[in-house]
Amino acid sequence: MQKYIILYLILIMSLNNLSDEQIILELTQRVKQRRLNLNITQEELSKRAGVHVQTIKNFESGKTTTLLTFVQIIRAFGDIGALDSLFPDPGISPVELLKLKGKERERASRSTNDKSEESSW
Repeated sequence: MQKYIILYLILIMSLNNLSDEQIILELTQRVKQRRLNLNITQEELSKRAGVHVQTIKNFESGKTTTLLTFVQIIRAFGDIGALDSLFPDPGISPVELLKLKGKERERASRSTNDKSEESSW
């Protein structure tokens, strides 16, 4: 477990020093390496993900694609659970739970700065 924590910290530190474009390129290269490690061709991945093969090629070369494409690729790998470890469900804080008295929040409240911009209807 400590080994994974150390690797994760190294990864975070190295990504912190990259530009947004470099992070995207790094991410797409990791996806490509994952595909190669699983011995899956671009054509096979495109079939599994339900996207055109050119979409896979564009993604792996760092060209603009959608977040949906990324999710479809991760799902095709069988790694969709990895996203949950990246952004775990924070749940509701105990204080908020008391305030809500059993009701779950359905929307965010407006900040005090936004009140001046309210519509007049």
